[in-house]
Amino acid sequence: MADQATISAAGLGAARTSASEAWGPRPRRALSRRNIIIYGTLTVVALYYLLPLYVMIVTSLKGMPEIRMGNIFSPPMEITFEPWVKAWATACTGLNCEGLSRGFWNSVRITIPSVVISILIASVNGYALANWRFRGADIFFTILIVGAFIPYQVMIYPIVIILREMGLYGSLTGLVLVHTVFGMPILTLLFRNYFASVPEELFKAARVDGAGFWAIYFKIMLPMSLPIFVVAVILQITGIWNDFLFGVVYTKPDVYPMTVQLNNIVNSVQGVKEYNVNMAATLLTGLVPLIVYFISGKLFVRGIAAGAVKG
Repeated sequence: MADQATISAAGLGAARTSASEAWGPRPRRALSRRNIIIYGTLTVVALYYLLPLYVMIVTSLKGMPEIRMGNIFSPPMEITFEPWVKAWATACTGLNCEGLSRGFWNSVRITIPSVVISILIASVNGYALANWRFRGADIFFTILIVGAFIPYQVMIYPIVIILREMGLYGSLTGLVLVHTVFGMPILTLLFRNYFASVPEELFKAARVDGAGFWAIYFKIMLPMSLPIFVVAVILQITGIWNDFLFGVVYTKPDVYPMTVQLNNIVNSVQGVKEYNVNMAATLLTGLVPLIVYFISGKLFVRGIAAGAVKG
């Protein structure tokens, strides 16, 4: 009987153990101190960034009489899109009263070739540095690292002289060249680190099969590189579209990009200060990078996690 009782007790203990393992640990309380701190911090940070955006949106949808009432946080009593239309088509910057429309198309003509050319060249550079050892590769890599962290302001005047001697100063072509050159160092580092994380066996197998430099690049590396290309596109579009310094220095009023036009509209000293038009113009200027990021945000995170910042 004693042995039977011992066996029964052992069986009951084993059953309890297996039951606890099957069900897992007890779930944590939803209102634990840890969760309160985490979600409280995230809420405060989200409000910090969303509150100015909310003020900009509601202000851009109000008329000037309602804005003069002074309550910037109240929603518009009567929604109007006239400030958006004026910011796009008729807002004045000095003698020019074409709004942001001309600056928008100038920014498109600057951004598209700059992004395409810089990413194509940087991807080839990164691929060569990661997979092909050539004479002077270490020196070239060191120059890229130094170039990626040189302040832009240091290079402004030398680039003005270079563009003037090339006959490109004040043109969109000159600004495209500037953005392409300044974007390549950091993009090359991104692509080099990403390609270095690709299994080396794939490269060696392709070499054994007789594939050369371009065959490996187009048939093996490019199909595997969508995440890092998305990272590069987002970084370049955001940096080039939001650029003000290069746009105001290297172009003329006829070809000013959208950010320079926005600055001229907001800082115009003629007539009444129209805050609703200024807010609408600011939102219009930021729409393109926001749309690009929201469409491809998941791929951006995948690209970073897949080796974009690995050494």
